[in-house]
Amino acid sequence: MSLMERGGVRPITAVAWTSNTSTCPKDFTLISITEDGAAANFTRSFGMKSGYYLCYCKDLAGGMVVSDIQLISDKDSIPHGYCYIAEYLEPKASVTKKKRVCVRVVPVGSVDTAVLDIKLTAKSKMMLQHYTYVGDVHGYVLWCRKGYFSSPLPQAKPRSVSLDLHRLSMDQPPAPLPLRPSNPPPLPLPHNKLSQRRRSLHTKDTQDKSADSSIQGITALDGVPFSLHPKFDVQTNSPALQMNSQLNNIRIKSLQDIENEYHYAFAVEENAAKRTRPSVSAGETQSEQ
Repeated sequence: MSLMERGGVRPITAVAWTSNTSTCPKDFTLISITEDGAAANFTRSFGMKSGYYLCYCKDLAGGMVVSDIQLISDKDSIPHGYCYIAEYLEPKASVTKKKRVCVRVVPVGSVDTAVLDIKLTAKSKMMLQHYTYVGDVHGYVLWCRKGYFSSPLPQAKPRSVSLDLHRLSMDQPPAPLPLRPSNPPPLPLPHNKLSQRRRSLHTKDTQDKSADSSIQGITALDGVPFSLHPKFDVQTNSPALQMNSQLNNIRIKSLQDIENEYHYAFAVEENAAKRTRPSVSAGETQSEQ
């Protein structure tokens, strides 16, 4: 690899056609002369009223670079990942479609090498050192040079020092706690120490009426006696005692007791079934008719 390829050369980020310097974008470089001294104007021919030029851009603001460049004919399909170069032409100008220039544009952080430069020569036997032959296009020979490129260093946005220090102090993770075999509960304070602490907190509260986080352990229920509501007290509730006595007097009946108490012989039904319907004689039937 040559020193020129390892140098601080910016890569090409876009390639396009343009009619002249007025239609060429401000960030693009127009190739007006070939390497062998000829005019690089793709002059007009049959069906084309004006010529056009090839131009390229090296502005990395978009975050994209050209990793490869190819020439394809009108009968070939465009390769996957490639696109035709843009056209910045006059209203009535057009580019021939017999051979078209296509490029592969990728993010700048996804590749280490890219197209660093493109040049044109007239159709001759002239060879360009460190350049790769791309193909013949509209009477000219297109060359490209690939290699490693230098990415611009990101510029830090101006910030206030106090804000950065504050964020640095807030973003720092807390120090890890030492490893322990277990986490036992805190030891309870003796009774005398606990009473002294409550007495000191009560004195401080009377002196200073402002809210203090140190007295959050004392609640409004401290010192209130606990008693059960008579509604839920079984011993003092007489209806509950009566119900308990009634429950204790319940006798569980056996199967024989239930049969003896609810026995039914179906005697009425049997007598009704034994009754016979009175028969009608034949003479009575004829007389009725």
